[in-house]
Amino acid sequence: MEHVMRNAFMYLSKSRFANRAAKKYGLRFGAKRFVAGEQLMEAVAVVRELNAKGIVATLDHLGEFTATEAEAAESAAYCIQTLEMIAATGVKSHLSLKLTQLGLDLSPALCLQYMRNILNVAVKHRNFVRIDMEDYAHNEATIRMFKQLREEYGNAIGLVIQAYLYKSEQDMEQLSKYRPNLRLVKGAYKESSTVAFPAKDQVDANFLKLIEMHLDQGHYAAIATHDERVIQHVKHYVKAHGIPVTQYEFQMLYGIRVQDQRRLADEGYTMRVYVPFGNDWYGYFMRRLAERPANVGFILKSLFKS
Repeated sequence: MEHVMRNAFMYLSKSRFANRAAKKYGLRFGAKRFVAGEQLMEAVAVVRELNAKGIVATLDHLGEFTATEAEAAESAAYCIQTLEMIAATGVKSHLSLKLTQLGLDLSPALCLQYMRNILNVAVKHRNFVRIDMEDYAHNEATIRMFKQLREEYGNAIGLVIQAYLYKSEQDMEQLSKYRPNLRLVKGAYKESSTVAFPAKDQVDANFLKLIEMHLDQGHYAAIATHDERVIQHVKHYVKAHGIPVTQYEFQMLYGIRVQDQRRLADEGYTMRVYVPFGNDWYGYFMRRLAERPANVGFILKSLFKS
């Protein structure tokens, strides 16, 4: 049953009709649990609250698969506005973005120019931008663009690697020479078994393998997980291998395991929360439900309370 629900939510995440309806009705149906708001200032207020608890953030203006160059230009401008707002308010936050927001499917050259414009602002404010990894169809193009931007902008740019893909270990070996700052995740898109591990235990095992591999290489690791077993494994591993706390951080999603976020920060670990915002929240919300269908219970409760 859970498998069926997961597939249903992944299907719905790609429905343009449902996305339009979601925008019309706003952040109802429980989405506000996972999305900080539709406006930038709402998200900044959330980050300020997190900072007060010793937690840092990364802001993400939601959106993907832009259909026109005008939409891509608007997304790029919003990314720049977000970086400027972070600097103006003094909140502790990075920026996360998706290349399809910036027109990767329309024109890779245009997308590259938008990324340079964004990174120029990030460098000016001594901030950091991470490219989120999307579905498998965009994986290679994303890695290619990261390599080019890493050579141009150094430590101002980071990438995400997904443990459920067979190719990720090889990708990390090839990326090692760039000394990359990587966010390591299990992966949230539905992919064919021809490119991705089909079983959860296989994904979990590869996730730990990639984390250890990256830490052993001496590169910075952003370990993005809500899995307590993974968190405890990392804690033991870094202690046993003398890996300094400055070489890694834990990351979680806004609205999930809030008390554990606070606990990790209180224990002295860098705890970063991924804070999404904007009116194009529908696809992101559906993927959160697909990852953990039990969240549907929370959504139903919120509906009856409203």
